[in-house]
Amino acid sequence: METLTQEKCVACRHDAPRVTHEEIKELKPQIPDWEFIERDSIKRLEYTFSFSNFVEALAFTNKVGELAESEGHHPAILTEWGKVTVTWWTHKIKGLHRNDFIMAAKTDQLYS
Repeated sequence: METLTQEKCVACRHDAPRVTHEEIKELKPQIPDWEFIERDSIKRLEYTFSFSNFVEALAFTNKVGELAESEGHHPAILTEWGKVTVTWWTHKIKGLHRNDFIMAAKTDQLYS
């Protein structure tokens, strides 16, 4: 089975399907630290990465930004002293798509 980090995001339309419960069961083990949250009635994936200082946090933020641009899929990013919170969801479908799991896995890969 191909890992999420080997996949590319696909362009999403307004009628693209959200991930099913079965797909979530399959995908979640590849991003075990990410939490499911709900904000404004929209399900999202979120994780807070820790750093020793602001400079490291900012450098990671920039790497996530470069990744987002290369994949054409963009997160919410909160950069603070010693931590960066990244939140993935698909704006067009107001929920979770496979792309969000791909990007969460790739974000983990940037951190490791």
